[in-house]
Amino acid sequence: MTTLSQCRACLAPDPYLFLPMGDHPPAQAFIRSGDVAKDQPAFPLNTQVCLECGLIQVADQIPADYFRHYLYVPSGAATMHTHFRGLAEVVTEKANGGLVIDIGCNDGLMLMAANGMGARTLGIDPAANIVEIANERGVDVHVAYFNPATAAEVLEKHEAPKVICSTNTFNHIGDLHDFMKGVDILLADDGTFILELPWAKDLIEKNEFDTVYQEHLSEFSLLSLARLGAFFDMHVVDVTRLGVHGGSMRIFLRRKAMNDTPAPVVQEMLDEELASGMLDKESYDAFTRRVDDVGTELRQMLKEMKAKGLKIAGYGAPAKGNTLLNYFGIGPSELDFLVDRNPLKHDLYSPGMKIPVRGTDAITSEKPDVLLVLAWNFFDEIKDQQADFLAAGGQFLVPLPQPTLVN
Repeated sequence: MTTLSQCRACLAPDPYLFLPMGDHPPAQAFIRSGDVAKDQPAFPLNTQVCLECGLIQVADQIPADYFRHYLYVPSGAATMHTHFRGLAEVVTEKANGGLVIDIGCNDGLMLMAANGMGARTLGIDPAANIVEIANERGVDVHVAYFNPATAAEVLEKHEAPKVICSTNTFNHIGDLHDFMKGVDILLADDGTFILELPWAKDLIEKNEFDTVYQEHLSEFSLLSLARLGAFFDMHVVDVTRLGVHGGSMRIFLRRKAMNDTPAPVVQEMLDEELASGMLDKESYDAFTRRVDDVGTELRQMLKEMKAKGLKIAGYGAPAKGNTLLNYFGIGPSELDFLVDRNPLKHDLYSPGMKIPVRGTDAITSEKPDVLLVLAWNFFDEIKDQQADFLAAGGQFLVPLPQPTLVN
């Protein structure tokens, strides 16, 4: 199945296909040096939108158990340390002494902070290699994919949590209704389900097409989450706007039986979505035209830089960067190498375009003239870290929302 026949949130039929991006390998499927010559599995990345609820989505084609070994960890970015401390304060206060469960806890960064604030916590995550890092931080993790069976298993061993949170994991889930059944089973009657996700409205307005990739199956509008929650007698009671990942939201869902009055910001954001055209076909057609224009301009800029003999590298090897590189056809002839702070990616090659990935010390040793910022969501942090690169005359090329040179 390369396209969806119904919305995975509100179940409306026939989501609109607006940005078919061709075949892409899984965005975290980095390649070992001995496998570079081999063909890599790739799947159609057909971006659709539900014009009933504004959910942007791609069909789930990733093989089962793909996430048992994972390469993304949030600890590589200083921004995320600060962000997760803030979230830890929120969940600790909401739990008020009750259990906090983090689904997709990754390397335990948020739960470690919550533990330090006196919270009682449990993580759930399928990636055994990353869970080892969490365990070293004193974070207890149940290693499994989350589903109703996992929820029942956890509930046998632990009390019902007062808070279930999930940060940038819900967008990886193919069957949202199955996941929500698990939350419904596990969450205390007076508990709160907290989700952090990129906001699809920002994606459209800022040309952030690269936020879509094979593992990021959905990009959520607030309306899509409200419609999904209604199937399980839950409603959105509050939202916090966040700056991370190009514009995100922290959503609080509670059982309708608790009779909470939603905060005014909930209706404000729903109104903003409607006013911005998130349910209008033309909004997405215009988005596709803008993205293709970005690709044309970016390729031309790289071509002209290469013609001048400039050395160009990519800063960051994030999943979103691999969407951009593969869709725009930017490979080793344009970028000499990529650098990334995550040692799990060093000495590997990027999925699809097969660009070598090195540590950030390669900026000093290889002295590139230009760094194409693929991890643009952390650009302020990157600019501060690479002050010496700028001082020596280096330039950053930021691709979105429009290709821009920064020196």
